[in-house]
Amino acid sequence: MLCDKVVMVTGASSGIGAAAARLFAAEGAAVVVTARRHEQLDGLVKEIANAGGRATAVVGDVTRPEDVERIVAEARETYGRLDGAFNNAGWATAGGRIHETDDAIFDQVVDVNLRGVWNCIKVQTRVMLEQGGGGSIVNTASVAGVLATGATASYVAAKHAVIGLTKAAAQEYAQEGIRVNALIVGSTLTELMHQVLEETPALAEPFVSRSLQKRMAAPSEVAQAALWLCSDRSSFVTGASVPVDGGWTAA
Repeated sequence: MLCDKVVMVTGASSGIGAAAARLFAAEGAAVVVTARRHEQLDGLVKEIANAGGRATAVVGDVTRPEDVERIVAEARETYGRLDGAFNNAGWATAGGRIHETDDAIFDQVVDVNLRGVWNCIKVQTRVMLEQGGGGSIVNTASVAGVLATGATASYVAAKHAVIGLTKAAAQEYAQEGIRVNALIVGSTLTELMHQVLEETPALAEPFVSRSLQKRMAAPSEVAQAALWLCSDRSSFVTGASVPVDGGWTAA
């Protein structure tokens, strides 16, 4: 589905990002994986190479515009272009109610989940335009981007904003053939989810019960949806927020 395409994946050191990188490479893409943890990225690149795929690791922090510039430049230097991106990096904390939340926590949640996506889209679209247009960008949102799920207000606000940013970007770049979509991701068994449940075990029951399927997703299931949106098979889909949530938002 991604034969000969070059795709950037953020938040690729574990969870959904790592699952997507493996899948994209298996489907023929050259994958540029990025995150802040170099050992995990190096291991992922070796795993992909051992399976016959192509991957390059670039350590970086998506909240830093200069890091995003460097990551995209590395993709172009290594593979010649950038055809797609899965802007998946995110962060959440169990936290507390609004009046109990430190401003520094709010800033960090918004920086990673919203500013990080903004930084990526800004560079990715510019490069795609320089190449003559065309490309697909997929942003990881959340059920918290359409519902007040019980997650912290800062996380809910940031993920709502990601969906708005996705729609606006889709409008701005549609005529140049650049598609921008989002995934509304439900509860997924990632490293981050395990950390949240360790902090607040009571969240496990609602995270499962709100899904019509009464379970959490595997990261690979979310990666399949990202694969489709990054591929030409979704050529008439842009500005969409696609639920991958086990039916959580169907009610």
